[in-house]
Amino acid sequence: MAEMTYGYARVSTSDQNLDRQLDALAAFGVDEVFADKASGRDFERPEWRRLMGRICAGDVLVVKSIDRLGRSYDEVIDQWRAITKERGAAVVVLDMPLLDTRRRRDDVTGALIADIVLQLLSYVAQVERESIHQRQAEGIAAAKARGVRFGRPRKPRPACYEDVRSKYLGGQLTRSAAASRLGVCPSTFDRWLKEG
Repeated sequence: MAEMTYGYARVSTSDQNLDRQLDALAAFGVDEVFADKASGRDFERPEWRRLMGRICAGDVLVVKSIDRLGRSYDEVIDQWRAITKERGAAVVVLDMPLLDTRRRRDDVTGALIADIVLQLLSYVAQVERESIHQRQAEGIAAAKARGVRFGRPRKPRPACYEDVRSKYLGGQLTRSAAASRLGVCPSTFDRWLKEG
């Protein structure tokens, strides 16, 4: 079977656009593109798994940048080694020419430089991911401290709530019937009961 050049593109959410990456991969001249709209926190992505089912010795994997592979330092390193060492395929990172395993600059030195650059960039990607999570957590905590509420707004209790509650507590209505009269689901009715 002829050696193939595969492109891989990824964005984190469905509303993000893959065009910039797809244009770069097309300009490089890949034979086939696999693209995911999924988080980079792990490699459990449908198109990535399909790609890994196809890539073999002599093939080339092309990505626009290292963070398109993923954001977990250890997992990016593991996947890189699985592709280059176990499968015998090459990896090309377009934004970082040092990460091109097709060209071995005097083999040992080239491999060493590629490994060092890969580890450094993967580390930076993971630190950025952790920093984003920390900033999000700090922002949520600050908003909560200011009294901001998250989630859907709570449904107000209807005017007949006290009457329905009394009938439920008196055994005249079942839980489902009480919730139905109030126009809410039983779990909302339960929450209102707990809140008093």
